[in-house]
Amino acid sequence: MTKRSTNRTTTAPAPVLGPRALSRATLDRQLLLRRSALSARDAVEHLVGLQAQNVKPPYYALAARLDGFLPEDLSRLMADRTVARVVTLRSTIHTHTADDCLTLRPLVQPARDRELNSFRKGLTGVDLDELAALARDLVEAEPRTMAQLREALSARWPHADARALAVAARCRLPLVQVTPRGLWGHSGQVALTTAEHWLGRPAEPSPAPDAVVLRYLAAFGPASVQDMQTWAGLTRLGAAFERLRPRLVTFRDVGGVELFDLPDAPRPDPDTPAPPRFLPEFDNLLLSHADRTRVVPPEHRGRNWQGNQAHRVLLVDGFLAGLWKLDGEALVVELLGPLTGAQREEVAQEGSRMLETMHPGESYDIRFGTVVGR
Repeated sequence: MTKRSTNRTTTAPAPVLGPRALSRATLDRQLLLRRSALSARDAVEHLVGLQAQNVKPPYYALAARLDGFLPEDLSRLMADRTVARVVTLRSTIHTHTADDCLTLRPLVQPARDRELNSFRKGLTGVDLDELAALARDLVEAEPRTMAQLREALSARWPHADARALAVAARCRLPLVQVTPRGLWGHSGQVALTTAEHWLGRPAEPSPAPDAVVLRYLAAFGPASVQDMQTWAGLTRLGAAFERLRPRLVTFRDVGGVELFDLPDAPRPDPDTPAPPRFLPEFDNLLLSHADRTRVVPPEHRGRNWQGNQAHRVLLVDGFLAGLWKLDGEALVVELLGPLTGAQREEVAQEGSRMLETMHPGESYDIRFGTVVGR
């Protein structure tokens, strides 16, 4: 009796990337493994925007990433409207290039619609199309604060909830914060107009999710579908990853989650040195993955947040290692664990460089606080 042979094709399992491998890959994409020669404008574009809940974080974010950066570089771009501050990803304020202001904002409209749904009770009897048209006329006639917008819209709908009216305008329209808000060394209250009016050209069609997937992976990969959904504040992006699968490579993390990446994107050796970096509160490096263990060790989970406020963070060897603040005439570094003498010296040198860039001519001591969380 002849034994019948059977040919079976087996697929090799996807390579596994541990936290250090993911750390180095993401740091490289984020321009944090070594400082980049990119211009401030090109860096904002490559990073698909900078988290900008507060005015100063985008400046500190670029100081940690770019060689020769000066705060005036970004402030100048803000003043000449090459970049602007607008609510986009995760329904939070980001500094984006003008092009991204006009394209990414339409892409994330579903998230703004979900936000608006929670205010529907206060909008009974309000025609939202009419509200959007009236709000557009108001802010394009002159930039308006949210208080001014509430007052003007309440005159038209006196029985509606005033806060809900203003939120509806913000959700339905691509509103940017006009300068001097956002300029380095200047102060100014938040005043709003439409992106189209501020930037002098109409909004462009929303980009296909596929194109944004590729940009996300270039800046944050390797990453899972859930990682990108966390970054964007959107859902149902799996279909875009499936369409792109033939153009991508796949890996697994140590938990078995599938990760996607661009074939030619850098994935440095896990032992590649990663210098210390001082990052601002709300830096996108710490907000753009569902699984943040590539940056935040499990033992430090939640240490960079208190309530709704994010702390400024220190990276050592590519991972969260401390918090920092400017307190009077001191840069105070609170460590989350012990450092070697050599690591402390590297942190001090990086701190001095950051201070010279962001606060030239000012004198600061560098103080290490009591080690906590041991």
